[in-house]
Amino acid sequence: MRDPGTPTTARNFLDLAEEKRSWEFEVSLRNFHLVSEICILIPNSWKEICKKLDEDLERWLLATHLTKSPDVRGVIAPHAAYSYSGRCAAFAFANIDPESIERVFLLGPSHHYYTPRCALTRATIYSTPLGDLQVDTQVIDELKATGKFELMDLHVDEAEHSMEMHLPYLAKVFHGYPVKVVPILVGALNTENEAMYGQLLAKYVDNPKNFFSVSSDFCHWGSRFKYTYYDKEHGPIYKFIEALDHLGMDIIETGDTNAFKQYLKDYGNTICGRHPISIFLHMLKNCSAKIKIGFVQYEQSSQCKSARDSSVSYASAAAKLDD
Repeated sequence: MRDPGTPTTARNFLDLAEEKRSWEFEVSLRNFHLVSEICILIPNSWKEICKKLDEDLERWLLATHLTKSPDVRGVIAPHAAYSYSGRCAAFAFANIDPESIERVFLLGPSHHYYTPRCALTRATIYSTPLGDLQVDTQVIDELKATGKFELMDLHVDEAEHSMEMHLPYLAKVFHGYPVKVVPILVGALNTENEAMYGQLLAKYVDNPKNFFSVSSDFCHWGSRFKYTYYDKEHGPIYKFIEALDHLGMDIIETGDTNAFKQYLKDYGNTICGRHPISIFLHMLKNCSAKIKIGFVQYEQSSQCKSARDSSVSYASAAAKLDD
């Protein structure tokens, strides 16, 4: 659980034995109370899973061949199970130079809890298999004092995976650095509130000690996602999905919030992090620093070729100072 002073661990930890200690399950870091029991039943299992995760993240980060840059001030990265999106996510997190960063603002969509606002954590520590991340309670209090945010119940915080899946990468990249996190759960915002939160948070962009990790997957295609829009002119379904996603990615790179809103209205693309992305675009629009978003990687969980298929798309981007 992510309550004060209580670390988190892998969800459905008992399934680890059945899955032969692979990292195929979502690294959703919950149910700490199981650890003592499971580690007795499966000796060294927790150490093994931590070691495997650390090795996987290291391998994926190195495979990007990207250079860390202090000019990168934020990223957009996916939040699916690492067996699906871990490699793609590395193309975002490999850009981070941890030297001068003191805090990371996490913006993730709410998948299970409805709110028309943004919500803040009540926790003081987020724990991961790769180490603890301290919550910046001072900034949380600042944001709370605006009256624009609600507070998450712990069960809401615990159930949400969108920010949670970024935590191991952040713990890995910032290992040995005293970074703090500011988790913000983004609800089903209307256009006015997206702009309001973007304006409110814009001042934090101008502090180079702050970094921003925006969580989103892209198109969720298939009947199970209730989205099967398809234009045959693009060829196979997966090619159409790719074209649809890239159209949205191109618009995000322009920073045009109105164009992004119109794109979502026109195509209904199931980008689950559309509200966090919109807030981030408004933040960049209202800050003094000149920052440009650039996508660096795109992948799909599978290639849809018939109406019976389904897939989720993943894209990673870096938001970099534009001189």
